[in-house]
Amino acid sequence: MDSRGLVPSPSSAAFQLPVASLRSVFQTHDVERKLAKLPERDCEHLRTTYERMLERGPDRFQVKPSGIPEMAALYAQLPNFTDVLDDVRRHVALAQDSRDGLEVTPMLLLGPPGIGKTHFAKKLAELLGTGMSLVPMNSMTAGWLLSGASSQWKGSKPGKVFEALVDGQYANPVMVIDEIDKAGADTQYDPLGALYNLLEHDTAHAFVDEFAEVPIDASQVIWITTANDERGIPEPILNRMNVFEIEAPSPEAARQIARQLYVSIRADHDWGRHLAEAPSEDVLNLLSTLAPREMRRALMTGFGNARLARRDEVRVEDLPRTGAARSRIGFVQ
Repeated sequence: MDSRGLVPSPSSAAFQLPVASLRSVFQTHDVERKLAKLPERDCEHLRTTYERMLERGPDRFQVKPSGIPEMAALYAQLPNFTDVLDDVRRHVALAQDSRDGLEVTPMLLLGPPGIGKTHFAKKLAELLGTGMSLVPMNSMTAGWLLSGASSQWKGSKPGKVFEALVDGQYANPVMVIDEIDKAGADTQYDPLGALYNLLEHDTAHAFVDEFAEVPIDASQVIWITTANDERGIPEPILNRMNVFEIEAPSPEAARQIARQLYVSIRADHDWGRHLAEAPSEDVLNLLSTLAPREMRRALMTGFGNARLARRDEVRVEDLPRTGAARSRIGFVQ
């Protein structure tokens, strides 16, 4: 902690982001009042939840960049996310040199599978120095996953928003609602119902989880949703977000992504020192025919095969074969 009371967050060589302040995500007296009203018997899970809240206290780190961070590396790694990165930079610019926290308008990343939408969300959390929670909607049928289930129900528990804020370290984590268009429709419980309030800054200030029934300040949460098709998303939710259509990378951009991924994986592992610093052109050509999510798997296979052959370079024959005449489906020609 420095002389201003700022706690530095993890940083990289490219940018340093201090945690600007502490923010209360709930009021202690609300929890104490709920705990005092619990019957002596039963409700053990709820009692434990309240006791844990009081033990941890209400204050969480609220990350705020000290300036506009250097994002050249991200632009290089994610060339098809330029518009989204530009939007993030605008929000960071608003927050600098002020007492305000960082607020990012909820966003929808719309595009075909495998082009890196979830990967972008992880990189954004790293950029901001905050935590990230992933909520996959493709297998979710219960509306209480986000907002919690009533403590009167057997096996009930708090929702993902409560867990991220109360059990996490940050008041402004990145929450990723993955494949929001795949949320199962249920006649009794709407899986997206909680988002009507959570995506509105004013109403998110006092979000009430149905299990704990204590107001939680979720107004600083950074919301990222992903979808393949916007037709499955209710219009009132679409209207609460900035919508970005993410195109598949062009052939040259795909080569750029593959090159960056090679360098990143190599640098992240000690065994990387045994391998060449950059991939060959032939390897890049083959990798560029893959969707970004497939590139990592292919590279890991290639790295392993190169080491088995006691070579320091990855060759085309080291990569998994996905069909000699694989088409570039989803890529811009």
